[in-house]
Amino acid sequence: MPQAGQIPQVPPVPLALSRPVQRRMFGIPAGYEVQMHSHDWVQFTYASAGIMQVLTERHSYLLPPQCALWIPPGVQHTAFSEQALAFRGLYLDAAVLPGARRDCAVLQVTPLVRELIERVSHFPADYPDDGPQARLLQVLVDELQGLAEAPFSLPLPSDPRLRRITDALQVEPGDNRTLEQWAQQVGASRRTLVRLFQAQTQLSFREWRQRLRLLAALPLLAQGMSVTRLANELGYDSVSAFIGLFQRHYGKTPGVYAASLGM
Repeated sequence: MPQAGQIPQVPPVPLALSRPVQRRMFGIPAGYEVQMHSHDWVQFTYASAGIMQVLTERHSYLLPPQCALWIPPGVQHTAFSEQALAFRGLYLDAAVLPGARRDCAVLQVTPLVRELIERVSHFPADYPDDGPQARLLQVLVDELQGLAEAPFSLPLPSDPRLRRITDALQVEPGDNRTLEQWAQQVGASRRTLVRLFQAQTQLSFREWRQRLRLLAALPLLAQGMSVTRLANELGYDSVSAFIGLFQRHYGKTPGVYAASLGM
């Protein structure tokens, strides 16, 4: 991370890889937005500090410090964080991933992978292709391919009427308007919206909004918001109901989760 008073400089995205595994290690200032782009290689996006949001055309992903995002070649994506980030990314050429096929997914970063990433962050950009640094990077790549998925993604619909609803709710997750009210707003029948939500997100409207709110809770917890205020902000009538849903989805209460972020 930069020294106090310094604004970190985000390096430009390279046009080509200089090595089969190219590390991307830098600080990202609070409020910085990466413009929509894609790569010809796999990107492993990880921030050792801060919570990052990554958007593709079909999904919204939230990355707390213990998680990363696997982005396949050709996937358009953008990233944003309200907090300063310690970015620790990797670009992976197909040559180091023989036969590997994985969709865009949030992955649970293990302690070993976290330590390996920190180790390789100190490697020179022009490390030798046949030296110990290259071998350790290959160990890291092997470990990345075995990481389990984590529940920090939200599917986005393609229908423009649904996108009006989902875009509005991402701005204001606590909006409690019913699907009937949204149907009047976007000029479609409730039955049509029910059908499209299920077909395009594999979730009902209720399930989709619940997942959105659970994801929206994470950066607010990281900012130190109390659980009571958080439940109110996200539109829950009962704090205990919010705590129960959070624990079932993430495996820990909001308070315990906030403590794991150092709050």
